[in-house]
Amino acid sequence: MITHAPSATTAQADPPPVVRTAAMLWLFAVAAGAFEATLMVTGALADGAALGGLLPGSAFRLVVFTAAVLLALRMRAGARWARWTLAVTLGVFGTLSLVVEPARWLLDGGSVAAALAEAGVVDLVFMASRSLHLLAVLGAVTLMFQPRSNAYFRDRAALGTSA
Repeated sequence: MITHAPSATTAQADPPPVVRTAAMLWLFAVAAGAFEATLMVTGALADGAALGGLLPGSAFRLVVFTAAVLLALRMRAGARWARWTLAVTLGVFGTLSLVVEPARWLLDGGSVAAALAEAGVVDLVFMASRSLHLLAVLGAVTLMFQPRSNAYFRDRAALGTSA
């Protein structure tokens, strides 16, 4: 039986392009999420919401965004646990949080054509950002589990160099 023995060069090399791209997509998703949160808070404040009522949700988002950045950087460095944490927490539950509200709206009879016709500039910008955010998450998860990514994480683990 032939076993895969990683070389020292493989373990010390930069991550493969698929892993680097996955990390960049995670960082893009965080930026999009922060942008969307800013639009939501600004809109709520403009509508007369009290800042105190917005702070808990904003603080939660800040924690999630910070954790996502740290996880993306650890994943890029070869940490298998970070890859799986990103995949499960943000890849599954984060994706659900992005699509549940629009899915409910559609199931309740919402019309995409009517929404687009009535949308203002901020609404359109938000929808575009949310769409790119979702695509970035799906792309990142897909790239993290490509064969070259799997080999990278396996090699890092075999050499004990993943953190």
